[in-house]
Amino acid sequence: MNRKNFLTAASGGLLSLAGPRILTAQPDSSTFRVGVIADTHIIDAFYRGPEGNPEDTANIFKTTESLSRTREFLNALRPKLDMVFIAGDFFHNYPSPDLDFYFQNKTRIDNAKALIDGFQMPVHVGFGNHDYGMPKVSREMSHELFRRKLGVKPYYAVDHKGFKFIHLNNFLGETYSPNLTGRRKEEGSFGEEQLNWLENELRQHRPTFLFLHFPLLMVVPTEVADYGLLPLLRKYKSTLQLVVAGHWHKWVEFGRTFGPPHQVVSSTRYDSNAYLILELDSRQGSHRMLNIEQVEWNTHFSRPWRGV
Repeated sequence: MNRKNFLTAASGGLLSLAGPRILTAQPDSSTFRVGVIADTHIIDAFYRGPEGNPEDTANIFKTTESLSRTREFLNALRPKLDMVFIAGDFFHNYPSPDLDFYFQNKTRIDNAKALIDGFQMPVHVGFGNHDYGMPKVSREMSHELFRRKLGVKPYYAVDHKGFKFIHLNNFLGETYSPNLTGRRKEEGSFGEEQLNWLENELRQHRPTFLFLHFPLLMVVPTEVADYGLLPLLRKYKSTLQLVVAGHWHKWVEFGRTFGPPHQVVSSTRYDSNAYLILELDSRQGSHRMLNIEQVEWNTHFSRPWRGV
């Protein structure tokens, strides 16, 4: 089905034990809050390593502890968050290419799920590059594991209180083909089917947040002639509230370079304070980033948020 036909058819946990309870002002009834984190990189007893540098090798063994601290903090916030989104690299690589292995052993995907099951609000997970293992682990096997273990599709939308939250997958296009090697695998792409689906979601003109793993600087602009993610972002920039990515493990802000505001969040792998708290106003169709002043830009780190 081509793009025109597609669009035509589609249109018909626990409180923190580490410190005092965090109290925030009760917002107006039209407002609600969500949390965003990225790059949790959970491992298991089968992990061997090492990583690419000593810092990464050291902190990979602390990822469960760090995410647990983040979870305790987010669970303790008042008013409570409605949802949390994870922008990819939920767990760290694959210990086996055999699908049955993951149902015969407790692995990192089970450890990661146990951690998010302790959140007191729904957690919506997206795919990162470490959530795939091509070519040894097929893309289809990763999708099957996410479906059976987490109930997660490769990409999807969540509609909530007048807003739309979309988890995109920048590993489904030609640049991330299992047969490619070298630099092209470091360029994100989506494939025409996903782009068609995205445009149909955006045509609903609800205030929308996009989550993907690669920052937009790493995404190919167009994939089919002049059709691609970046032209869609410009076309629907009035609909898009914010585009959020991870992957770099640092806080980076692009402003409106790509049309809508674009924010890269750091990793809980390095800092349990690496979270973004958004307050959304259903009446105004707007948002604000409550803890953005705590961010230490172009680093892994952010200062703890004390609440407002």
